[in-house]
Amino acid sequence: MSGSNNPYNGSFGNQMSATASFGAQPEPAAAAGSYITDTTTANFGKDVIEASRKQPVLVDFWAPWCGPCKQLTPVLEKVVNEAKGRVRLVKMNIDDHPSIAGQLGIQSIPAVIAFVNGRPADGFMGAVPESQIRQFIDRIAGPAGAEEAAEIEAVLTEAAELLAAGNVNEAAQLYGAVMQADPENAKALAGMAECMIAANQHQRARETLADLPEELAKDAGIQAVLKKLDQIEEARKLGDPVALEQELATNPDNHEARLKLAKILNVEGRRDEAAEHLLLIMRKDRAFDDDGARRQLLQFFEVWGFKDPATVAARRKLSAMLFS
Repeated sequence: MSGSNNPYNGSFGNQMSATASFGAQPEPAAAAGSYITDTTTANFGKDVIEASRKQPVLVDFWAPWCGPCKQLTPVLEKVVNEAKGRVRLVKMNIDDHPSIAGQLGIQSIPAVIAFVNGRPADGFMGAVPESQIRQFIDRIAGPAGAEEAAEIEAVLTEAAELLAAGNVNEAAQLYGAVMQADPENAKALAGMAECMIAANQHQRARETLADLPEELAKDAGIQAVLKKLDQIEEARKLGDPVALEQELATNPDNHEARLKLAKILNVEGRRDEAAEHLLLIMRKDRAFDDDGARRQLLQFFEVWGFKDPATVAARRKLSAMLFS
């Protein structure tokens, strides 16, 4: 997606500036080594117990004479630094500070104990390989990116709720924030395009969804928005809805006029009414336009979504008609 059609580059309706930082946010560190500290018996409560209430803390019990400790330490520090704050590492020399290790029942070193919410949660002993350390951290802190993914999903849910409530600019800001963090997030792209449609910026919405990677372009949500844009463009060419309603008042069996009116009502957001017109055509003449009313209703469902109340209600009536 080029900078010229970047939907959060510039303004949307009112001036919009979307910035976001997703995932766990560790305290600012002067260097990667700031994720690693030494502790003492006196400071253990602050460095480990209290700190673990904010994020997992690994405690490395070691001693200068321990050969396996010398093998484990550089690998352990490397993996912790690469985790970038998902966990912290606190090192305790048991020669100088033996009491904590004794209280925890540690009888051999190296021993690494993970503290979470102030309590020991898991651990391992010995100079284990790097892959096992990574698995251990994922088990304690969750897989890398899991927290960020959950936060993004929560923002997307909030954005969808705002859009449904008519708060278009606020929804667009949230969708734009997600797109800054994840430019190829299908839900955010589709949601931003929906905001543009709501703001009557149809061409900009289409440009937002143009030139996407092939797999992303196939996303069901993006396809639904593109079909919605097609429906809007088609409805613009179908005439005056008032004139169509007058025609139907005179001739209720003018199925062509009723089909056109249903398409116009759909893009106006009057989904239940649009569905009722199509269902009425089906009741009177299933053969009209080669069952065109049913096919059009199914196209509406694709755009409205499976869980939309209008979809649920119309599907129920359609099923009763087809299988009664």
